[in-house]
Amino acid sequence: MSYNEISTKESRIFMLELLKRNKREYAREYVIRVLRHNIINLNLKPGQLVSENEIAEILGVSRTPVREAFIELSKSSLVEIYPQKGTCISPIDMDIVEESRFMRCVLEKAVVKLCCDILSDSDIANLEENIRLQESCVEHKDYERLLFLDNSFHEYLFKACNKKMTYSLIKSAMAQFDRVRILNFAEMDMKITVNEHKQILNAIKNKDKEMAEDLMEKHLTRVIFDMSYLMEKHPEYFKGSSIKISNLARES
Repeated sequence: MSYNEISTKESRIFMLELLKRNKREYAREYVIRVLRHNIINLNLKPGQLVSENEIAEILGVSRTPVREAFIELSKSSLVEIYPQKGTCISPIDMDIVEESRFMRCVLEKAVVKLCCDILSDSDIANLEENIRLQESCVEHKDYERLLFLDNSFHEYLFKACNKKMTYSLIKSAMAQFDRVRILNFAEMDMKITVNEHKQILNAIKNKDKEMAEDLMEKHLTRVIFDMSYLMEKHPEYFKGSSIKISNLARES
């Protein structure tokens, strides 16, 4: 997408969700955190123009940390910077989404098998409480909270197996994937995700490694089956991709 193609899009930020600034948090880190949060949750839409001046004013910071935040976010393909012209929120890149999904699938299938041997009764109780909260999100159609709890569910599995560093590597590459997931929650049946988490946890409780691995793969691959519908409904959100959705679905 060229700058000229997005130059006619609305640039004002109407839905920027403000986050509380942490004590001793540098302005740059705060701006990155706020923008990343709003990009992932689609408050800032793919293709939308964003203004240094406007964001600086809203967040109460100078233009320098905003400019630095744009540069940092461009490294993870969340924004596109056009020198002397402006900055826009990057369209969702399905090539990056698929690579993120592939990485998660490989690692989480291994982790869920470890969980069958390692998780304690206390761990199971904590995960069951997480799922209970997920069900409440479905009831109240709280997509943002559900995404947070979804990520927390998966993160807990890694931490319980003493694989925190591995999860950190996954988390750093999840931004594009998370935008698709929040769109999926908004457009598709949220209950499906929660039910899949229940099934995975039941397999872990039964110490059924093969079933747990299979369920995790299906859980992380389902987005491929929903993608054709999402891309058809919101073509303006997606970047042209070399990935063939139908082929991926067959391979999965």
